[in-house]
Amino acid sequence: MPKDTAIEPRQLGAAGPTVFPLALGCMGMSRMYGPADEKESAATIHAALDAGVTLLDTGDFYGMGHNEILVGRALQGHRGQALISVKFGALRGPDGAWLGYDARPAAVKNFLAHSLSRLGVDYIDIYRPAGLDAAVPIEETIGAIADMVKAGYVRYLGLSEVGPETIRRAHAVHPIVDLQIEYALISRGPEAAIFPALRSLGIGVTAYGVLSRGLLAGSAPAGRNDIRSHFPRFTAENMARNRRLVETLASLARERNLTAAQLAIAWVLAKGPDIVPVIGARTRTQLAESLAALEVRLSPEDLSRIEQAVPASQVAGARYDERQMRALDSER
Repeated sequence: MPKDTAIEPRQLGAAGPTVFPLALGCMGMSRMYGPADEKESAATIHAALDAGVTLLDTGDFYGMGHNEILVGRALQGHRGQALISVKFGALRGPDGAWLGYDARPAAVKNFLAHSLSRLGVDYIDIYRPAGLDAAVPIEETIGAIADMVKAGYVRYLGLSEVGPETIRRAHAVHPIVDLQIEYALISRGPEAAIFPALRSLGIGVTAYGVLSRGLLAGSAPAGRNDIRSHFPRFTAENMARNRRLVETLASLARERNLTAAQLAIAWVLAKGPDIVPVIGARTRTQLAESLAALEVRLSPEDLSRIEQAVPASQVAGARYDERQMRALDSER
């Protein structure tokens, strides 16, 4: 399997910007996976920009605003190097509880105003609802963001964790540049109906969870404050079964002098030029490991062998708990 140092940028849909082929997901820098070092987080963001990464992903509910403040501080003096993608709509309590979702037009503009303030910017490059608010027609939510595009506060519209019907309805109101959705070697649901719909409309993909929240890299929850401790794939029983898949992936990676994480990222990169993996690196070491996956070229035969050795059908546990899975428009 040859390596190639040439890095080709990728286009976020027919109407979107050209970006570096990996994006940096900043959620883990705000205690979602346990404690994180703010200085190291900022250094990781700077290292990503220095390496050519152009797209940074955050959410206004990550750390109840902490993540946007962190990203904003790190981007001082670097705004021209970065495209900022922001998810909004999830409601949090002061104790960190998840309280629901709000995508009403007035809420859209309120969330946006606070994101601009926390980030310290005049506009957000890609603004997206974090999911579907069942009480609000998607046309109303997208229409409100489109108003913000006209006003100059937003450049592009994205979506997250929605299904084909919602994607089509949203795209009919205003061009959508990308859908953010979980996609990994062991999370291949979008291939059935979502990816074909996106490709027919000229919409790109920003794929999060490409390591299944660290599972494919051999990581485990660091304690009760680690959000993964609430996910089915990380329960003791399921972890015992899933480790067998992880060990198989690691064995395949060693054959190529790669880590399991690098092979998992390379697999996603090879699944289509319209897919931009979102890498959740919290440290410069993790970032460097992920960036090395860009050098890997997988042939169709390589992909087939990996998929047969680590079949998604064998993973134990869903990607979210039962209540969350029922609520996801992308799972309907």
